[in-house]
Amino acid sequence: MLAEGNKTPHDSPCQSGTAVFFSNPLMSDVESDWSPIHDAAFNGRLLALQRLIAQGACVNLNTLDKVSPLHGACIQGHVACAKLLVEKGANVNSSTVGGETPLSEACARGHVACMALLLQHGGNPSGSSQASSPIHKAAEKGANANNCVSGESPLHIASRLSNPELVSVLLDHGASLSLKNNEGKHPLDLASPDSLVERLLRQAGGVSPLMQLCRLHIRKTVGKKRLGGIHNLHLPAELKEYLLYHS
Repeated sequence: MLAEGNKTPHDSPCQSGTAVFFSNPLMSDVESDWSPIHDAAFNGRLLALQRLIAQGACVNLNTLDKVSPLHGACIQGHVACAKLLVEKGANVNSSTVGGETPLSEACARGHVACMALLLQHGGNPSGSSQASSPIHKAAEKGANANNCVSGESPLHIASRLSNPELVSVLLDHGASLSLKNNEGKHPLDLASPDSLVERLLRQAGGVSPLMQLCRLHIRKTVGKKRLGGIHNLHLPAELKEYLLYHS
């Protein structure tokens, strides 16, 4: 909202634009320094967002807490708005004061479509030192590991990114190796030769469904925070390696 009267400016002006947005004291502290582009993105108003960008609104305009319009779109799961912002140059790895990225916000709420979009455009799946991994947030939220976006599943994207942690978490939560993308390729086809990701995918593909179900159940029972303690269990070394996707 544009301020009227004597009100304190909160948002920094965009370097490429001339508009400066001010706080509205009638709004809550969280939203008081949101600009119209923040409001459009957060509420999924695609046409309004397109119009604001065409008029010169900055897609990387941040609030005092460093919340960008892309954060707002991903919090609500508005993938069309997120896609537009990314295409217009929004920083997919911008971080709030609390360390949250657009990807971590999407993952925390189970918005798989936004998650896949951000990963495709360079979103960092490992998160920041201030926030827990977006990958694990999505897993904790119970997001469908096989939702496809633009013809690719999250496992396709993880394989293309050659990210073993992301691949492991997706496999843990039922990601399918048999899905094909719009090019007719399986996730294994996209993995770099002789990489850890290729090995993980080949191992998962060679495991019987019952063994995989047992592994998933045991890992879920142990809990994400205690997986590192599997090494200390009184189990055969081969079994511990299997539970940790190391063999």
